[in-house]
Amino acid sequence: MTLRLHDSKTRTVSDFTPLKDGEVSLYVCGPTVQDGPHVGHIRTFLAFDVLVRWLRRSGYRVTYVRNVTDIDDKILARAAEEGEAWWKWSYANERKFGEIMDQLGAVRPDYEPRATGHVTEMIDFMQRLIERGHAYADGEGSVYFDVSSLPEYGSLTNQSIENMVDDAEAASNLKQDPRDFALWKKAKAGEPETAKWSTPFGEGRPGWHLECSAMAKKYVGESFDIHGGGLDLRFPHHENEQAQSYGAGYGFAQRWMHSGMLTVDGMKMGKSLGNFITAEDVLAKHSAAAVRLAIVGSHYRTNVEFNETTLAEAETVLSRLRGSLTRALDALEQAGAHEKLCEPGEGALPDRFTEAMNDDLGVADALAVVHERHGQLNTLLAKPHIDAHEVASAVNELRDMLDVFGLDLLGAMWSDEPGAGGAEHDALDALIRAQLEERAEARKNKDWASADAIRDRFAAAGIRIEDSAGSSRWSLTN
Repeated sequence: MTLRLHDSKTRTVSDFTPLKDGEVSLYVCGPTVQDGPHVGHIRTFLAFDVLVRWLRRSGYRVTYVRNVTDIDDKILARAAEEGEAWWKWSYANERKFGEIMDQLGAVRPDYEPRATGHVTEMIDFMQRLIERGHAYADGEGSVYFDVSSLPEYGSLTNQSIENMVDDAEAASNLKQDPRDFALWKKAKAGEPETAKWSTPFGEGRPGWHLECSAMAKKYVGESFDIHGGGLDLRFPHHENEQAQSYGAGYGFAQRWMHSGMLTVDGMKMGKSLGNFITAEDVLAKHSAAAVRLAIVGSHYRTNVEFNETTLAEAETVLSRLRGSLTRALDALEQAGAHEKLCEPGEGALPDRFTEAMNDDLGVADALAVVHERHGQLNTLLAKPHIDAHEVASAVNELRDMLDVFGLDLLGAMWSDEPGAGGAEHDALDALIRAQLEERAEARKNKDWASADAIRDRFAAAGIRIEDSAGSSRWSLTN
């Protein structure tokens, strides 16, 4: 089945054909680093992480670019509140973002350019727009895009120009039209000297939209395959990006993909609602694998419901998968058949899984195949005499499928992560291990009453014990 993806511009799902055979160019709007990331940010970046993984698993050579907005009004304001230099504050949050994405097992972009490192490209871009009649300098240091000069303005979000007002755009009596947006902002009194650059138009700093057009051109070219980002960026950011690039004469994004939003207990996340969750906070309480599964387990275009219930469900699913895979490894080692195992990517994925992922990344149907294969593995392990070939095949397929979601539980990223996450799991594991040793001794002495009593105490506490030859393993029940 041919890979089919949704295009936010046309609002249709269609066959994906890249500009260059076998290669995919992808630009995703990255973080604005006025603070560390919250879980809404993580929702967007993990959605595109799965896209990158699937494109590469499908055989494409992917150039993945995700920018960093390291200067804007919000960054300057937050740094001033904290009494820090803006560049120091920005860089600290950029590093925090990178560490959290690493913790979540995200693929690192091939390029991660900063806005402040591309002022030269932005100046060239503005000069080209002015020469082509799509932008103008106001004579005091700012440069604006003339929205009335571009007939295609509004085509991304299917709006008429009369209705397109960006409430965040600063008013100016030097604009030719109130809807014109800033490409370059003149320096303001009281702002740090380090927060402005000299240009032919005056001293100032980049507009938010301009940076992405300039960096996309540099890293993925005048025309590229996919532009991604959160749904909240469609207007004004992506509409204005497209306008700038069209005005400059470039083909820009051939397909737009937008991830859905994240809700907490049914409501949009917000500090005023008291349901604002930072990525740091949630990772302090839950395993990174569970946070990842709770987010990537929903279709990228849907809204993700994120709360303690969904996280607990993700922990349970992972615990069961990890337990089955570990028992399978033990069984294969005892059978002397460990060499039958393959690394993810070396085998073939089940057809139904591939069909689901090729249908606009249909993760729900793909995960159904994962759970089905997991059940089959458990059936194989329950037999008195295992078929090593069948068990190894099931393990290989499970690892292959989970790896597409960045969750190969036997891989280096997750193999040492506690199933329930954190110090609490380690403490519980130590206590349970001591009880399991007592139970093993009781069984050795044929003291079945004591062994059963220990097992029953585990069951009452919500802990399932699975016995195999020579060992016992535990996992949490639902």
